[in-house]
Amino acid sequence: MQKRTVQRGRPAGSTTFDAELAQAFGAAVRALRTERGIAQETLANLAGVERSHMGKVERGEHQPTLSLIFKIAGALGCSTTVLMAEAEDRLGQPGTILTKTEDQ
Repeated sequence: MQKRTVQRGRPAGSTTFDAELAQAFGAAVRALRTERGIAQETLANLAGVERSHMGKVERGEHQPTLSLIFKIAGALGCSTTVLMAEAEDRLGQPGTILTKTEDQ
């Protein structure tokens, strides 16, 4: 019997970045931030990240870690449930990128 080799991590060339999800999450963060009258730099400071990094999150250029999602929610004064529900509501809305399967 041949022994299988188990590789750790993602297969070569694969990615976990999902542009549609990242943009929906970023739009939710921006909407909640502006609704609360919080400047982007202030939100970044409250969440403990650089302002440029927060900008990338809001533009959907960066998909935040679970830890950062909790920090952003805390900085916005809401639960992660509220933040994620806002993001989910924005999936597929104008301004978000559709995945290839949805384009067809």
